[in-house]
Amino acid sequence: MRKLVSFKGVFLIRMANFEKKLLALDGKGYGGYKSLVGAYSFPLYKLVIDHIQADPFAPPSTMHLLIDRKKAGIPAELLDSKNKQIAVADFLQRNFSKQADKNRLNNRGTGHSGELRIDSCGQEIIERTAIVISAQQIEVRFEVGLPAAGRRIKARDANKIFKDLLPRIVQKSLLYANIDQQLLKQQVKLFREQQEIREQMKRRHLVAFVANGSLLPRASGSSDLPLTTGTPFRSPSSLEVTFELKNGKKVSGMGISQGITLIVGGGYHGKSTLLQALDFGVYDHIKGDGREFVLTDRTAMKVRAEDGRSVANVNITPFINHIPGRRDTSTFSTVNASGSTSQAANVIEALESGTKTLLIDEDTSATNFMIRDARMQRLVASDKEPITPFVDKIKALYNQLGISTILVTGGSGDYFEMADHVIMMNEYQPGDVTKRAHEIADMEESERSAADEQKFGTLDERIPKKSNFRIISRKDRFKVRNKKEITFGHSNIDLSALEQLTDTSQTRGIVALIQILKAEYFDDQTTFAEMTEKLYADIQQQGLDRVLSSKRHAGNLALPRRQELCAAVNRYRGLRVIKKETR
Repeated sequence: MRKLVSFKGVFLIRMANFEKKLLALDGKGYGGYKSLVGAYSFPLYKLVIDHIQADPFAPPSTMHLLIDRKKAGIPAELLDSKNKQIAVADFLQRNFSKQADKNRLNNRGTGHSGELRIDSCGQEIIERTAIVISAQQIEVRFEVGLPAAGRRIKARDANKIFKDLLPRIVQKSLLYANIDQQLLKQQVKLFREQQEIREQMKRRHLVAFVANGSLLPRASGSSDLPLTTGTPFRSPSSLEVTFELKNGKKVSGMGISQGITLIVGGGYHGKSTLLQALDFGVYDHIKGDGREFVLTDRTAMKVRAEDGRSVANVNITPFINHIPGRRDTSTFSTVNASGSTSQAANVIEALESGTKTLLIDEDTSATNFMIRDARMQRLVASDKEPITPFVDKIKALYNQLGISTILVTGGSGDYFEMADHVIMMNEYQPGDVTKRAHEIADMEESERSAADEQKFGTLDERIPKKSNFRIISRKDRFKVRNKKEITFGHSNIDLSALEQLTDTSQTRGIVALIQILKAEYFDDQTTFAEMTEKLYADIQQQGLDRVLSSKRHAGNLALPRRQELCAAVNRYRGLRVIKKETR
């Protein structure tokens, strides 16, 4: 066992005043804990108690500690870029969480008494606010459930947390001398390799890459862990590409080029499993996930039908030129969209948010939005059908706008003519059947009449009105109920169709960024595209924590993608937008 760095010689002297102040509260009413708010000097770090919970049943108290980078001892070469800092912060956060689980109070008390926790991480490495690394120090934000018996302070138990447990957690999770240095270096190395491959993908005009040996199936529907007995992925030779990295490593696998790619195959052979892996390939994954080198264009958006969603002033004419009553669809609004109108709006909004790759699964799409076969065309005259199906727009999307599509389909061969590549999944293994699909399309010419859609259509720019998210009473505030649900006052923002959201921390990040948009960007002049592009450029340059200056010491946020942020705003039922000039 590695020897721990010790500082016990001066511990009691340094914290004597804090300990005395804390022990004097023993047996008093829980509100007495509020007197502890402030900053305290410990031998290894400075502890700041930011907020004290109202009672033991309320959410735990929030705190943060600051440790000098020199004391932490993490080599400078592991922290000399933003990407490295994100990878190191992720590693330290996972370490801190594990140590907090190991070092707990026995007989903790009432409510949340004795809990000590940091925001949790999933399989993805995402910029978060739980641990922030600056030029001089490492800041760790966490929560503590201050101990109580009923509503009386248990000061001795609280003192054990601050005197014994927290210092032990810090020593074992943050000090370079005590952590698994090799694992840390491996995580930084892996993260850098992932970024390097992404850069090479852009130069090679690839929208996705799946490395040979990847484990795509998950352990279960409720688990994001890999199915260790799953079949390792192997690329067809015709689609295999190899990346040569600066460190000499070579990574080979299946490359998916820009354009139109179909994923086909029989039921239960892995079509949706591959697409799901590509869905989450917009993020980088930790070692052991099985999808470490499953990498997708970061702007890729999963688009589906979403019956019942609200839509605010979206031009859906590229897909739907009118609705019954000859109502105009260039400024389409509804509080209860159908499958086809919702999917049309979802595509247009995705493009507005900067998406360059659409990910679509036939199983979660509106049939009449995706295809209209020859028999239906003969029965329902074209002048009676307002919908131009996606099959007739998919080529124009790429040729005119440069938008690629990866589509899972098992029921329609009418997409064969449009496809640049057709990948068939057979028992979770891919095969390149592009040539055969094109031969079938040539031999068995489709009887359906394809619309002559050389142009995709008009994309309007929308401007959110400054009056959005107006606070009239104390009830008009945001609340994150879970990963898929936000409320603002009496309005519910349903995010259940945003399949690429990873955890509740990202949802809290969405709320924080909406509040910044409301305060600084909503001006009745700036479009969605302009304001979100500027916001994410600031985050890229300054870091999430600096942009969220009004949320100082909020340690439970993760950076959402621009796509999910825009999607959340668009699903606000009180949204009001105005149209800018067309492009």
